[in-house]
Amino acid sequence: MAKMKKKGTSGAAKNYVTRNQALKKLQITLADFRRLCILKGIFPRQPRNTKKANKGSSAPASFYYAKDIAFLQHEPVLRALREHKTFAKKLSKAIGRREWAAAKNLDDAKPVYRLDHIIKERYPTFTDSLRDIDDALSLLTLFANLPANDKISSTLISNCARLCAEWQLYVMRTRSLKKVFLSIKGVYFQAEVRGQTISWLVPYMFTQHVPTDVDFRIMMTFLELYQTLLGFVLFKLYTDENLVYPPKFDEEKDNAGAGVGAITLSAANAAVLKGENTGEQGSSSTTVVGKGGKKISAKDVKKQIKAIARAGVEAQEDDDDVSMEISTPGVENAGMEEEFVEHASKTATDQEASGSGLTTLAELQAASGSDEGGANLFAPYAFYISRECPRPFLEFILRSFGVQQGKLGWDMVSGAGSAFDENDERITHHIVDRPPAAAGSRNHPGKRVYVQPQWIVDCVNAKKLLPTEPYGPGKVLPPHLSPFVNDEEVARRGGYVPAEAKAKLGIAEEEASEDDESDSDEEAEDEEEEEEEEEKEEEEKEESSLKKGKSKQSASRPALEALLADPKDSNGAGLLDAAELEAEAAGGEDALADVRAKHAAALKAFKKSSQGKAANKSSKGKSEEEEAKEMANMMMSNRTRKLYNKLNYSAGKRGEEKARLEQKKKALDKAVRKGAPRAAKK
Repeated sequence: MAKMKKKGTSGAAKNYVTRNQALKKLQITLADFRRLCILKGIFPRQPRNTKKANKGSSAPASFYYAKDIAFLQHEPVLRALREHKTFAKKLSKAIGRREWAAAKNLDDAKPVYRLDHIIKERYPTFTDSLRDIDDALSLLTLFANLPANDKISSTLISNCARLCAEWQLYVMRTRSLKKVFLSIKGVYFQAEVRGQTISWLVPYMFTQHVPTDVDFRIMMTFLELYQTLLGFVLFKLYTDENLVYPPKFDEEKDNAGAGVGAITLSAANAAVLKGENTGEQGSSSTTVVGKGGKKISAKDVKKQIKAIARAGVEAQEDDDDVSMEISTPGVENAGMEEEFVEHASKTATDQEASGSGLTTLAELQAASGSDEGGANLFAPYAFYISRECPRPFLEFILRSFGVQQGKLGWDMVSGAGSAFDENDERITHHIVDRPPAAAGSRNHPGKRVYVQPQWIVDCVNAKKLLPTEPYGPGKVLPPHLSPFVNDEEVARRGGYVPAEAKAKLGIAEEEASEDDESDSDEEAEDEEEEEEEEEKEEEEKEESSLKKGKSKQSASRPALEALLADPKDSNGAGLLDAAELEAEAAGGEDALADVRAKHAAALKAFKKSSQGKAANKSSKGKSEEEEAKEMANMMMSNRTRKLYNKLNYSAGKRGEEKARLEQKKKALDKAVRKGAPRAAKK
């Protein structure tokens, strides 16, 4: 005979635990439990049968996997949280007793925990960390632009700003930026790093007002995790590029508003030669640890120096051999790597070559031979950013697409580090965002073009240099289309595609036909408006005449009211004849004309109304196609019919959205046309 199982000891009741049960098992508060779940990536689960998981109770509850809670019991961060709670009690007791020395000792020895093991657990491979870095960058850039207050310390904000600057510097050096979009929320950037597409949002540069109803405890927990994650990712990216991490940071330049210019990259071999980052500061003997945990001795360092010197001589000989091939005027200083990195030393021949305009073979391939995706789009030009333009994100875009630090200038109000002033003759593009009257005179030396900031972004998305005339100061800018939307796929699915995107896709004929239809629709609307105005005038005349002959027409009111209430049945029911006879008997020819005019107006209004359209549609009957569709729907199985209805629902939603956007576009075009003088149309 089979043994009976006790209820609640197997199945869903054993696999799931409620949140209250988890709190009792872990012996922590709800805030600490939320913090642990965020750090470890544990989230509530929905069991198939809630009643069985809750052991027969139907009360609402949040469920977690029992195994996840069991893993949390052995988490080092949980132990650190308990230690911190004990430390807080001791510190408050010492302060209450005015034992300042004991309080200072406790504060110096307060427990600190690290999240390195959590990063390694949650992201087993480097690709996994790159896939999850989008939210990290967006949150870090948000906190980097927030003002400091009692909840957010200035140290935290500066750390976030430095991590974001290090990320931007890596993207600029590797030319990984692909797309930029200016939206209402901020500036969307998209870069491709190690084959992974990474998108993040940067808010605009204005004073952020921190809301009071935001739970900063949860956001700070995410920030703590993301800071550690981004530090791991940047260390891996920098070391793979043979760069020292963390890079040098100049506080004086940062205080002067230099931005990314306050960070200096240096090659790893240069740091070894200079004795930097090889051990703890202040120690007399330095110990270098290589890959695999092996110590590097002084002999190994000498061998490495000889190998580097030998490689430099060979590279110099190769450069001398191909100097005639790589001497290219017009692409001076267009290298992708040399500008951003500090090297250990340069030989005299290298300096002479750099001074004469010669570049290395890698620089030549990057500048002219293999410019994939417009990596050196703005390399041959010099830019100046006016003080009203947002310099940080414009500098990031321009330097990501080939502009060197020596070819980029800005107003001194925007910060330190400008390569030249506003009157420099080398400037080819002057970025302004003011109307011509406010910008003042533009009698600057040299030849330059004045453009608005959107020209930079549109050129990046188009991967080519666009004409500058439509982007001149004070001009109405062309539509800024999102590069993240696949217009061809949207058009295939029947969604809304802007006219500019249609022209790019080669749908010019449809666009023209739609314009003709819109013009005819506008003309029809204008005619309808004129007819409505005439009808209103006639109605006003009728009302005035009816008011004059109110006593005379009192007898005809029942028939007239019935006629106006149901104008479509006037012929069948004889209401028009009755109203005409009563009006003629009461008021003569004038009253008869008024009744006929009112009947015509009521009949016209009924035809325009939705009831009239529905009646006309129902009177016509269903077409053969609709009948065939209904028959096919009846022959479908239950499952297929549900799927078909879902597809039709989504298609209907897309159609409604398309119609709404097209109507909005027509209204905008109509408003623009109404602004123009109508005499030209006539």
